[in-house]
Amino acid sequence: MLFSMLRTTIFCGCRCAGKGFQQSSHQRPQLRQWFVKRNRSSISVEARSPSTPTTAIAVPNAATNRIVGRWLLGCSGLVVGAVVLGGVTRLTESGLSMVDWHLVREMKPPQSESEWEAEFSKYKQFPEFKILNHEMTLPEFKFIFYMEWGHRMWGRLVGLAYILPTVYFWRKGYFNRSLKGKVLGLCGFVVFQGLLGWYMVKSGLEEKPESHDVPRVSQYRLCAHLGSALVLYSASLWTGLNLLLPAHKMADTRRLMQLRRFAKGTGGLVFLTALSGAFVAGLDAGLVYNSFPKMADKWIPDDILAFSPALKNIFENPTTVQFDHRILGIGSLTAITGLYLFSRRMVLPRRTKIAISLLAAMAYTQVALGISTLLLYVPTSLAATHQSGSVALLTFAIWVLAELRKMPK
Repeated sequence: MLFSMLRTTIFCGCRCAGKGFQQSSHQRPQLRQWFVKRNRSSISVEARSPSTPTTAIAVPNAATNRIVGRWLLGCSGLVVGAVVLGGVTRLTESGLSMVDWHLVREMKPPQSESEWEAEFSKYKQFPEFKILNHEMTLPEFKFIFYMEWGHRMWGRLVGLAYILPTVYFWRKGYFNRSLKGKVLGLCGFVVFQGLLGWYMVKSGLEEKPESHDVPRVSQYRLCAHLGSALVLYSASLWTGLNLLLPAHKMADTRRLMQLRRFAKGTGGLVFLTALSGAFVAGLDAGLVYNSFPKMADKWIPDDILAFSPALKNIFENPTTVQFDHRILGIGSLTAITGLYLFSRRMVLPRRTKIAISLLAAMAYTQVALGISTLLLYVPTSLAATHQSGSVALLTFAIWVLAELRKMPK
């Protein structure tokens, strides 16, 4: 009896143990799945945590292009200031007041009276004082010195405005491969422009015993100095506008292609006219015939080919230089008027029409300024305004070209 009860108890215990083992074996896969899900959820939480770095925005992009474009427009504005200030320096005959060149040392002008006397003594050793300004006083010298000093300091400001942001934007990755080459070229041109400025000034400090003319810088070097500044300005403005103004989606029709060619030719003529103004300024050609439209009651003056060989008159004869500048100015006005009338017969974007209209308005304003400057015997304020107007006219010409450019492929 006892043995029978014991056998029954053991048998029931074994059955219960077997059922428990079967249940536990069924629960193990479920437990494993729970652990896997928990690990996955913890990994996803860690991935979303602030400590994990987010994906970086690719540069350059539209935002960085706008930053670079505005920077280039600001730099082009500084170049305009340098051109205007250089023109005023030339008109006030201040360009030869500083007879040496130092990159850093000359940034501080003379402070004491003895320093001013020493600087004035150096100026007295050169032809401009001996021939033209031998009665100049120290206060008068201070005026022309500060004019030239201001022009040089502005040039250094232009250099810093190009070079320092270039280094910063380069390290930030704001430039693509094409833009890297362009900004390197612009920075190199700034350095070249500064060296060319001193090379120009040196030509006016040289002794010329065979010449009895007023000491002045070489008109060739003046033209090179102005021309390089205009190239720097045009390239900066063009690149900046391309980054800021999206190209218009216009069908490449035959008339549109003609308009583009017309605009390019007109822009080149405007640039050439501005460049010829350097020869007018370098030779004081604005003072030889102060009448318009004729020159001393003649359409073509008698001394237009006074120099030999004939080619020399184009660059060294004040009469010929003024005559050429008149022709180029009238030619630019005619071309811009034709461009305006041609564009009126086409369907163009509103912004493009505004640019062409402003170009035409500025052309007539510039011609009026030029004639007034000539008739009034080149007053400094009016002449400086006329020189500034040439840069404004070039600005509108570049804007028109930017508006008419093709869509990038």
